[in-house]
Parts: sequence; C-alpha cells; structure tokens
Amino acid sequence: MAVNAFIKLVPSSAKQTVTIEEVQELFRYYKNITEKTGNQLDWQYGDSAFPYEIKETTEGKEKWFYLHSDHERYKIILVGVDTEIVRNEDGVEREQAYIQITLPEQSTHGDKGKANEFSKFLAKKLKGELHLFNERIMYYYPRK
Repeated sequence: MAVNAFIKLVPSSAKQTVTIEEVQELFRYYKNITEKTGNQLDWQYGDSAFPYEIKETTEGKEKWFYLHSDHERYKIILVGVDTEIVRNEDGVEREQAYIQITLPEQSTHGDKGKANEFSKFLAKKLKGELHLFNERIMYYYPRK
C-alpha cells in the first residue's frame, strides 16, 4: 500500500502557491549543493545524496513527476502538487497548496529515507507544514 507525506503551504509560509517546475528546480538545487559538498570533501557525495533522475510523463505534466533510480537500494518516489480547501479557525474557507510525496508499493526502505530527507528539505525551503509518512507534523514556518 502506498504511503504519503505532505508539505502544506500555510498562510505564514514563504510562498502560497507552488508549481511542479518550482519543485523540480528545488530538487536540482538540492542535487547541486550536495555535489558541491562532495567536491569539497573529495568524495562523490552528490551521487549518494541524490541517486535519482527526474522523469515526467505526458499524463502527469504540470501535476506530478517521479524520481527514478537504477541503484540497487532505491527505486521510485512520486512527487505532485495540488490544492485543497481548508477552513480557518474563524470558519473562513481558503485554498491551500501542497506538495505530495508518495512511496508506491515497489519503493524500498532507502526510498523512504530519501523521501523523508527530501520532504524536510522542501518544507524548510518553503517554510511549510510537513505531514510525515508516520502522520507526525513538523512546523517549518514562523508560528505565533
């Protein structure tokens, strides 16, 4: 059975909306900074930190993409963006964007570890509210 993590963009997040291209750009940024760390350490850390290729399908265009790996410890992670209607404390409804990270059945324990790492990175960059795979919540936005 597939499991999901969500990064919700709440009113005090850095952004209120996010596109699939922006999420892909954040993954490219992550890969770039880990490669630079590897160069400083004289070690191929970039390949270990991000052992995936970003792949898109025609039916998922603008909505989702997946991270595919040929490495023996990793297989696949799905990443998508969408919006939902939420109700504030005062009863007012508003639209809230979120990023969904899904581990399908064929995902490995390595994929789950990387998905947790990536979701924390994305939540920190976007100052979002992270709902982890184990249903715990981490807050990366300024709270009142």
